[in-house]
This record gives sequence, C-alpha cells and structure tokens, in this order.
Amino acid sequence: MRRAKEAGPARQEGGGTQSLQRALAVLRLVASHSGRGIRLADVVERSGLTKPTAHRLLQALEQEGFLAQDVASRLYHLGPEAYVIGTLAGDRYGFRRAALPSLARLAAASEDTAFLTIRRDLHGVCLHREEGSFPIRSYVLQAGDRHPLGVGAGSLAILAALPCDEAEELIERNSEELQARYPGFPPSLLRQRVEEARIEGHAFNPGQLYAGSWAVGVAVMERNGQCEGALSIAAIENRLQPDRRTYLVRLLQQEVAKLTELQERPAGATNIVAQARRLTAN
Repeated sequence: MRRAKEAGPARQEGGGTQSLQRALAVLRLVASHSGRGIRLADVVERSGLTKPTAHRLLQALEQEGFLAQDVASRLYHLGPEAYVIGTLAGDRYGFRRAALPSLARLAAASEDTAFLTIRRDLHGVCLHREEGSFPIRSYVLQAGDRHPLGVGAGSLAILAALPCDEAEELIERNSEELQARYPGFPPSLLRQRVEEARIEGHAFNPGQLYAGSWAVGVAVMERNGQCEGALSIAAIENRLQPDRRTYLVRLLQQEVAKLTELQERPAGATNIVAQARRLTAN
C-alpha cells in the first residue's frame, strides 16, 4: 500500500531557483518511472545529486503530495497532488485522451503494442502504451519513459517532422547525452534515420533502442503544421518484416488522419473527448 502525506506548507530549506529546478528535475525523474517506482539510490545515480539532497527533495515533494512512497518497497511514485494537477492540465492538453481510441484500435488490429509519444523540449516522452493480444510482447517502453528525440520510432517520427534546421539543432543539443547514455545513437546515425523517415513517410527502428524490439512510427501534425506527437507500434523482429511493416504503417496513417481531424478546436479547454467519441462512432 502506498502512503501519501497531506499537503502542507512548503519547507524552506535551500530555497531559490536552483532548489526549485532540482525539485522539478526529481519530480520529472520519478514520473519517468511512474509504472514501476524508483528507489532513492536510483534518484541519486540518475540525477547526480548527493544522497542527502536527493532525500530532502523527495521528502519535500512527498510532504506536498506530489510524490508517495510505498511503505513496503520504499519505492517513490507520483502522488495525489500530481494526479490533480495533471487532470486539470488535461483539459488544455487533451492529446492523450483524443488518442486513446486510436491506440485501442491499433492494438486490436495489429495484435501488437501501440504507443503515444509527445515532444517535451529535447526529448520524446511516452504518454501511453496499449497492449495487443499477441502472446509475445515488447515490454521495453513504458508510459513516462523519456529519451532524446530520435531515439525510438515515435520519437524519431517527431524529430523527422520538424523543420530541417530545428531538427539539426536538437541533434546537436542532445549530442552530449547521446554520447553518454545512448552510444548506439551517434548524431550521424540520427541524421541518416531522419532523412530515411522523411523519404518513406514513417520512422523505423530496427531494434536499435532495445534488442529484439522493432517499431514503426508516424507523426501527428496539427492544422498549423506543428507536430503534435506520434503514434507507433512495436513488435518482435519477425513481426516487422517488409510486408507486415507496410500493413502496420497503413494502420498508423489511418489513425493519424483521424486524429488530425480533431485538431480544429478552440484554444484552451475543449470538448475533444466528445469529438473523439463522435469520430469513433462514425
């Protein structure tokens, strides 16, 4: 059972912009392990913070309700306050809710796993995964996982959909992280994959992020030409050979077209869920 402390006054230790930035970085790190939880030792390792600092920030976030710690496992998870804020933000940034019917249809038709990825600054973030019925599944990418843009099929589809100069800038800005944590993704390879994705109209990951897990992805564009995110399907290698790859890309393109129709909506809070239901019923 998870424990969540009642929200209370913010603790005043180590105030200032730097402390706030560190706390938000820790919150983001825990969110990236939302389905599994994360240990204090892993937060220290991934964040580069000292153990006392990481522990203090985790405790402060737990006290305010943004995190909750499982009593038995000692793992940290997102807390109830994070849920409240995320739910309220969903009215403005409703892409995930709009995409859920598409992900369900993709998983049902392909029998493989479908994913929704969005861009957050230099990274692609998996917002949702929908399991298909095929008994051998790809469990490598989880909701909340965050990788540099271009790493993974959905993330690569987003990068390839950006203007050439912006995509190049992002590759350069990510080069240090790519070298340190993703040695199999040098900038030269990302440039090549981006070019291939633009020519073919979809992104393809032949098991480069996780061995044996292949994937295809297609970007979702807004009416104004901005990239909203990407839909992707992952499967074991023998289920993504050329003929079946063509079939899966077609499925993705059909769902992307449906999502694109939902982009004409007022700014701010929307009735995107009702629109999605009407589109699903047609």
